Amino acid sequence: MEIVSENTCFGGVQGVYKHASAACQCDMTLAVYLPPQAKLKKVPVLWFLSGLTCTHDNAMTKAGAQAWAAKYGIALVFPDTSPRGEGVADDDAYDLGQGAGFYVDATQKPWAPHFNMWTYATRELPDLVATEFPVIEEKQGITGHSMGGHGALSIAMTLPDRYTSVSAFAPIANPTASDWGRKQLGAYLGADEAAWVPHDASLLMVERGFHNPVLIDQGTADNFYDLLKPQALADAIIERKQAASMRMQSGYDHSYFFIQSFMQDHVKFHAELLK
Repeated sequence: MEIVSENTCFGGVQGVYKHASAACQCDMTLAVYLPPQAKLKKVPVLWFLSGLTCTHDNAMTKAGAQAWAAKYGIALVFPDTSPRGEGVADDDAYDLGQGAGFYVDATQKPWAPHFNMWTYATRELPDLVATEFPVIEEKQGITGHSMGGHGALSIAMTLPDRYTSVSAFAPIANPTASDWGRKQLGAYLGADEAAWVPHDASLLMVERGFHNPVLIDQGTADNFYDLLKPQALADAIIERKQAASMRMQSGYDHSYFFIQSFMQDHVKFHAELLK
């Protein structure tokens, strides 16, 4: 991997790195925070999947996660949200194409062969991080915001043996029934809606659930509330009888100010399950 930058942060190291991705067939950039404890031993790792239009940089600089990761001794990984670069398909809309990978493996043109974010996020990048950084492969948690919350929940419920813990901030909870989902899943995966089901957190919650408690925060003043469809996920949690805390946070919107406000709760939540 190429080191783009490394900075001392809360006694640890916040790095940005670039590597050639076989899954996405382009160069990909990611950010990794290693807490001070990682100087002496391997540490658990928490993945943060970002939302629409974001890169690795947004959560790295705006979420306020490093202080709590240093306190609880957890590494953080902030992947990018899509393949990028010359020759990678894109769209004029902000919610499709580059910056909007939706954590699926595209089967449709022009998105295939580059848009393989499921394989990248669940196979290629975890293997790379485990090889290059002092993290404990058996202790992984995953969280995310909006599109990234959709990714975190769907990935964790599909791969429960990989992830010990999962949480989400304002996730796209029911994409098969939302304009934030139907448009993208149709473009990437085709018209057969059966192929969309494995990427819908509400449907997966009813079908599979998760083996540990789940934490979800949703702002009541979220300007994208109707697109996120948190009610569907709440209903699925009840139907599944899933151990979960789904907290409606009064007055909070969809921004990183919302994420900052509850980041400590999420890092602590993961730390307790991972340790």
